[in-house]
Amino acid sequence: MEQLWRNQTPVGEFLLAALSPTPQSQATLFAVFLLVYISTLVGNTLIMATVSSDPHLRTPMYFLLGNLSFLDLCYSTVTAPKMLLDFLSEKRSISYQACMAQLFFLHFVGAAEMFLLTVMAYDRYVAICKPLHYPSIMNRTLCSWLVAASWAGGFIHSMVQTILTMQLPFCGPNWVDNFFCDVPPVIKLACTNTYVVELLMVSNSGLISTSCFVILVASYTTILVRIRSPEGRRKALSTCASHLTVVTLFFGPCIFIYARPFSIFSVDKLVSVLYNIITPMLNPLIYTLRNKEVKSAMRRLRTRGITSWGKVIV
Repeated sequence: MEQLWRNQTPVGEFLLAALSPTPQSQATLFAVFLLVYISTLVGNTLIMATVSSDPHLRTPMYFLLGNLSFLDLCYSTVTAPKMLLDFLSEKRSISYQACMAQLFFLHFVGAAEMFLLTVMAYDRYVAICKPLHYPSIMNRTLCSWLVAASWAGGFIHSMVQTILTMQLPFCGPNWVDNFFCDVPPVIKLACTNTYVVELLMVSNSGLISTSCFVILVASYTTILVRIRSPEGRRKALSTCASHLTVVTLFFGPCIFIYARPFSIFSVDKLVSVLYNIITPMLNPLIYTLRNKEVKSAMRRLRTRGITSWGKVIV
């Protein structure tokens, strides 16, 4: 079997699936997702600018929020521009090298975001359960190290996924059953038995997503258990509601995709759209709509911008 695939021509490009079969609906989807992507860029850039420029937001929570916005912006950019181009193209192809690069950055940024969301849950735990020690525990140095560790963890995870994928031979069908290159649909195209590789990848991705989610749930459960008064629990839920919403929107689809054997379901593409395209756009809305401090800081940023623009005109 090994000698057979060695004698075949390796695949030079992959063909990506369409989200819709008709040209009319493709044009409509292009307009919708272009608006979604622009909203993602504007919303996350606005949060980063607000957090970095407002002295009232120089706290660990908002430092982590700024980093989350940067990750959301990067995560969406890995897949959205290529998807938008494919809406306007009859042949939705991607080279082997570009496919592997997209797969690498997708898992790099995605895993880093998982780790960062876990760090943000720890930050909320310390802030609510140990408020007097919060400034000394969650100092800027520790926050910087935790963010760096999130990026490093994402890089290691992605390297493992990408190396395992690139070692597989691709010499037969080249149609990827998704609108971007991801591990589950790509390794299904390999010209060899991928059972062991799939087991390793599910163990890797599934373990990371599930364990991070369990830690998050345990963190918030501990917060609620340790707070005795109903009023205190209500305030804690109000404080953590934004983060819980983001965690659910991100981890739910990821666990569905990666914590199971790599069998392809028809709903996978819709789930992929949710956590790749929609969630990065929703995160800025979730955090700003429920956060008075961020909304106030954005108003101050807008006022300073209008004032500066007026001085330039004068």
